[in-house]
Amino acid sequence: MKSTVNLLLFAVIIGVVLLAGCTGQPGDKTGTSNETSTRTIVDSRGIAVRVPQEIERVVTIDDGFSLEVMTVLGKADKLVGVGSRTYEEVDTYTYESVYAGNHAYTNGMNTMAFLHPRTRTLPIIAEFEGGVNYEALASLKPDVVIVRLGSCTFWVNDENVNKSIERMESLGIPVVILYGTDFHEQPDIDTMWDEIRIIGNLFGREGEAEQLIALMEGEVGTIRSRTDNITEGEKPSVLYLGLANVAREEGGAGNTVSRASYESWTLENIIHARNAFREESGYWHLVSAEQILAMNPDVIILPTDWGYHPVEEIYEAPYYQNLREVKAVKERRVSSLPFTPYDCAKRLEYPIELMVIAKASYPERFSDIDLNEWLLTYYQKLYNIDRKTAQGLREIQWMDWVTGS
Repeated sequence: MKSTVNLLLFAVIIGVVLLAGCTGQPGDKTGTSNETSTRTIVDSRGIAVRVPQEIERVVTIDDGFSLEVMTVLGKADKLVGVGSRTYEEVDTYTYESVYAGNHAYTNGMNTMAFLHPRTRTLPIIAEFEGGVNYEALASLKPDVVIVRLGSCTFWVNDENVNKSIERMESLGIPVVILYGTDFHEQPDIDTMWDEIRIIGNLFGREGEAEQLIALMEGEVGTIRSRTDNITEGEKPSVLYLGLANVAREEGGAGNTVSRASYESWTLENIIHARNAFREESGYWHLVSAEQILAMNPDVIILPTDWGYHPVEEIYEAPYYQNLREVKAVKERRVSSLPFTPYDCAKRLEYPIELMVIAKASYPERFSDIDLNEWLLTYYQKLYNIDRKTAQGLREIQWMDWVTGS
């Protein structure tokens, strides 16, 4: 009797083992189904994308935003290929002075190239406003490709972009699409929070993503709350002026943005200033010295525009001496934004730009903020780095002017 029971028990055990072995998919060494080895996230298109549970190899096609968020989430080591040359380039910028010859700025770079030197040698699978090298992409065997539309590689929403996405998807690689800050018909900083949440979901780091949003939202909120009671008559006129040499070659003094731009939305909805350029359509516009003199802005902000542009350039360069009578120049109310190479859509350093503009627009309302200390603290909180590393970021973004030296 006892031996019969043992035989029956042995048969039951064998049956259970065999049944369990049949639950795996062919080639699935873990014995789990495809449903449990993958999961679904929803990207900016509203499309559900199935991605692996564990993501080990990532390719990004943008100008640094995705890697910045991955850095905050502790996932930067997963990057194996990039879609921009911004990481490999170390920049210099020189301008001529009517007082003392040429002045040079050196060692400017993308913040991610500084924090992650290995990115400078990673395979580049796409070019500025160019096509994707699909063979190179496939050879990297990524678990996922993150594509930020509105970045310099995919600046506009056209048929070529859609075909590129379809081609990448045809390789059997999950493609997660982000809509960058300049890719929306109606600008709003909340769209950046949506992008951060998508990347947080992708890596299963939703909590850390919300902490990042809270940090950035807090800094933006400080600026917005300090200026939201400004009356129309008190608002300074601010000209966002890119000093690109190509603008001068075309007969203008620089480039500026229309009221339809993300930059103008920032001026009017967060900083509560007034865009001196009142054009309602388009994005970038070439402006002449005569137009700038006619606008006579209270404040001028110098962004990265085919290179970095220090305030001294507009004060001292021989080709800008015709702007000496502009109010902002006469009163020395010109400020330079951080160097942001390939700045086709805003990145995590965006609150720094906001604070620079806010202090230039309303110095009395932000007189208690030491821009140098605020800047270093923001870097440290953002990337969980020490003060020395934060100082390095300040240097490569050519923001040492905030120290007063």
